[in-house]
Amino acid sequence: MKLPFTKMHGLGNDFIVMDLRNNAFREALPALGDLSRRLCDRRFGIGADQILLLESSAKADFGMRIHNADGSEVEMCGNGIRCLAKYIWDRKLSDKTTLSIETQAGIIRPERSGDMVRVDMGEPVLDGRSIPVNLDGPIEDHPLSAGGREFRITCVSMGNPHAVTVLDDLEGFNVPGYGPLIENHELFPNRTNVEFIQILSPEVIKMRVWERGSGETLACGTGASAAGVAASLRGLTNRKVTVKLLGGDLLIEWAPDNHVYMTGPATEVFEGLIEVP
Repeated sequence: MKLPFTKMHGLGNDFIVMDLRNNAFREALPALGDLSRRLCDRRFGIGADQILLLESSAKADFGMRIHNADGSEVEMCGNGIRCLAKYIWDRKLSDKTTLSIETQAGIIRPERSGDMVRVDMGEPVLDGRSIPVNLDGPIEDHPLSAGGREFRITCVSMGNPHAVTVLDDLEGFNVPGYGPLIENHELFPNRTNVEFIQILSPEVIKMRVWERGSGETLACGTGASAAGVAASLRGLTNRKVTVKLLGGDLLIEWAPDNHVYMTGPATEVFEGLIEVP
């Protein structure tokens, strides 16, 4: 069977987008975790950080499911939902300026913002057990030891778990070395995404990210949102910041309504067909 797909990215965080609203077509596919591992392989597949699956929804305009390069399924992806919204608009699947998309993190609403996509990421979750973290209450500036080094983490859920730590200098920092140690630390029952940030000013954060199940990526929308919340909580920045990632910039605003709004680009790279068993 030949599987149609679209390759997209948000600031270099790249995705394979597939329309699985046709149930008969979906039922002919192999298990989605296996499919994701195969397609995301950068040598033997298409190559991507994740696959994004457009689905029908009884609760929203559309549904979205996300599988990482290692096959694991995750709740939400900020860069991914911007790409999915662009995919929908470019193919005229909806003429709404604001979409409602059902995810495992709830209904998320991306909207057009000029050439960008602005997403209401919802309210940050700060309670440890709800993130989840194996600690009670808010987890702010909490010590965590990994690889012989102590980090101070602030934990936030933006529909998926994040541990944010502030460093004096990100240049040359060993993200691939420390990222998986924190991701798989015993504090995190479902593993965690890890954001290493440097405060450049009250309005600007520099960030590198280790994504749960995908490794270091060029950008992470939920991670940038969590970093903005964590930095503001600690009094290090304002509630509206530019987050500078390896792939480009995202604007993050923790608004007075307690919702986090993320604005950034989405880019289509190419379409294709790939043979799947």
